[in-house]
Amino acid sequence: MSPFTGSAAPTPSWEHLRVEIADGVATVTLARPAKLNALTFGAYADLRDLLAELSRERSVRALVLAGEGRGFCSGGDVDEIIGATLALDTAQLLDFNRMTGQVVRALRECPFPVIASLHGVAAGAGAVLALAADFRVADPTTRFAFLFTRVGLSGGDMGAAYLLPRVVGLGHATRLLMLGDPVRAPEAERIGLISELTEEGRADETSQRLARRLAEGPALAYAQTKALLTAELDMPLAASVELDASTQALLMTGEDYAEFHAAFTEKRPPKWSGR
Repeated sequence: MSPFTGSAAPTPSWEHLRVEIADGVATVTLARPAKLNALTFGAYADLRDLLAELSRERSVRALVLAGEGRGFCSGGDVDEIIGATLALDTAQLLDFNRMTGQVVRALRECPFPVIASLHGVAAGAGAVLALAADFRVADPTTRFAFLFTRVGLSGGDMGAAYLLPRVVGLGHATRLLMLGDPVRAPEAERIGLISELTEEGRADETSQRLARRLAEGPALAYAQTKALLTAELDMPLAASVELDASTQALLMTGEDYAEFHAAFTEKRPPKWSGR
């Protein structure tokens, strides 16, 4: 995302999210625990706009997405989303569905790694938010459920039919998206849906430790790696290796590349600047 901004000032506070930023790590918490952090129109819009602002600001080097209370996120609120959409016309429904997709695109396209810190339920849209992260750190209580067909909609919601086969393979993705059955942590780890399985209650701690490691590392190298992983999913090999070559040539002119050589020569740890 471009760092250039117009005249609008950064948002001073967010109604539907709790946002904390320290030492290059942004922790964004879905904070509606009484409703298992069910998403509303406002929560989707806040996530979309927050990710855009953080991407432009460029001071954040890693982001942890977490949920307060007994679970990560139970998906769209049955009354405030599903009930409300029954009264919308086609144009309004298209606007809403495009907005949810914009959140997933923002998670995939932001120039910093995103870690989903998971416990309890990650269902419906909550499962897709976790899927769109770069890392999924989960404790044994975690259970995923892609519930869209259970409410009479396509399982391919918010980019799930694009992302899930690329994470777990077409066979598992077909089963999960079509049937909507819950996937508990041991199976999720086995099929590759979980990046790291922690002890119970330790997902947030492990996620923060990983975020700090990423924030202290070569931010530009991480950003370009993330961009290539997303861009090359649909590229032929010839285009991929050419894009890799162009990216590496660009990074070889950067400060971090020279800093690594200097640190290696001087037998000290690199001091990464992210440039």
